[in-house]
Amino acid sequence: MSKSTGSKAASTAGRTLGSAGASNLQKSLAGTVLAQSGTSKTTGKTMETKASAALQNPRSSTVTKTLAGSAVSQSKK
Repeated sequence: MSKSTGSKAASTAGRTLGSAGASNLQKSLAGTVLAQSGTSKTTGKTMETKASAALQNPRSSTVTKTLAGSAVSQSKK
C-alpha cells in the first residue's frame, strides 16, 4: 500500500507556502508534503530528521506538527 498526502495536510501546506508569517521550517515541510501529493515519492532522510525533531519539540505549532506528521508518515521507515 502506498502512502499519500491527505487533503488536510495538502491544504495546510498550500496555505503555509502562501503565508508571509510561516517559518523556514514550516515552508520546507510544506514543500515536502506538496511534492509528495499524488506521487509515490517518500520523505528523504534530512527532512525526516527535521520533521521528527519538530514533532518532539513541545514549542512546535499545530501547523508545524501537522506538516511534520505528514512528512514522517511518508518516510521509507
